[in-house]
Amino acid sequence: MLIGDVARRSGVSARMLRHYDALGLVRPTGRTEGGYREYSGEDIRRIFHIESLRSLGLSLRDVGRALDDPDFTPAELVDDLIRRTRERIAAETELLTRLRRIGAAEPEGWQDVLQIVALMQALGSKSAGKRQRAALSSVEEVAVPVEALVEAALSESDPNVAGALRWALAQSGDDALALLAEGLGSPAAEVRKRAVQSIAEISDGESTALLRDALTSTDIVVRRYAALALGARGVAEAVPTLIDMVVEGINDVDAADALSALASRPASADRIASALVDRLAHGTVESSVRRRLTQALADIPGTTASRALADLSHDEDRAVALTAAYILRIREAR
Repeated sequence: MLIGDVARRSGVSARMLRHYDALGLVRPTGRTEGGYREYSGEDIRRIFHIESLRSLGLSLRDVGRALDDPDFTPAELVDDLIRRTRERIAAETELLTRLRRIGAAEPEGWQDVLQIVALMQALGSKSAGKRQRAALSSVEEVAVPVEALVEAALSESDPNVAGALRWALAQSGDDALALLAEGLGSPAAEVRKRAVQSIAEISDGESTALLRDALTSTDIVVRRYAALALGARGVAEAVPTLIDMVVEGINDVDAADALSALASRPASADRIASALVDRLAHGTVESSVRRRLTQALADIPGTTASRALADLSHDEDRAVALTAAYILRIREAR
């Protein structure tokens, strides 16, 4: 079969067949009566073998080795092809993600595209200062896609940059919440913490609903951050977790402040005071825990808290008694 016929039937161009010939990969082994070089059936089979190996990503050099070297083993080469293919897929996926995010930002012109790309690159900078400036600029200048901001917020370890990113996400509102909700289910504890902190910065009904759900999380850190945010919003379901925080001495001052905010209504004040007193009633409670619970009663209004403090002012633990007496004097002065 002549080169033109082979090209038509195989789908391999005549130019590529000549290239294979020049490299010694496959050469026509026959001759026609007119002296033209002719491909045999075995030559054509070799062409298909070459194309099959090329489809796996092998270079022409490796194809030649695979076909002609009897000692050639494919395992190492295949492993290398797998590694390179994964790297290429990762790079292409990253590019696709970047393009989708730029498209979602609906840029009006190429200048907007360039600004978005610059901000996205700055969010991935090794410099914390650059990342922080990019977070702040994302609101003041061309908007960075919410997905990029969420990704940055969930991976940011620098507290200043993280604060700027949470502020930027708060300006974007509900658009970020669905993505942050996914972060709450991350297998990484740090990502879950950053997700709940970011949700807490967004003040609306949907974020409150997410925080309520977070109160039942298996992650104690997530529950604590959710409780602090919900306490400030007047959500009574946060009370048990807040009291646990006082008992455990984890952000106990913030937890006591949240309990105080929740106790602004008389009915709520009595329930919170009663819950604190119940914890004090446990005989195994350590002295330091009893002092923290006593201090938490300080800003809880109402007769229940006052009676509890009066009783505690005669407590066997001198530190608890002095703390309660001091709080009572301040309450009476008010």
